[in-house]
Amino acid sequence: MLITMLHSKIHRARVTHSELHYNGSMGIDRDYIDAAGMMAGQQIDVLNINNGERFTTYIIEEERGSKKFGVYGAAAHLVDPGDRVIVIAYAQMEPAEAKKFEPKVLIMNDDNAIASIGTNPHG
Repeated sequence: MLITMLHSKIHRARVTHSELHYNGSMGIDRDYIDAAGMMAGQQIDVLNINNGERFTTYIIEEERGSKKFGVYGAAAHLVDPGDRVIVIAYAQMEPAEAKKFEPKVLIMNDDNAIASIGTNPHG
């Protein structure tokens, strides 16, 4: 049996832009994808701290070093530039692996730079 567990999280990222007329996804600076242990194409949940909206999409790469977090396609209706979001990635694991696994958690500052990296999913 596999169970779905928190794999990694980017907490309090600031949405830099949104574009409605796009095929859909969330763009994340390649540096942050790497730091969180995420992958382009990976399924994520996005939680908007400002308005409570939640949606599922997948990751696309934004330019390395750009500090960009862009929301594309229909989900652009659910965010405004400047909104704070939490990006959550999950992984399926055997229960024994899940008991030992520590998720990677990035906490972002007001400038969309990494303020801290840890393993505590609660900040």
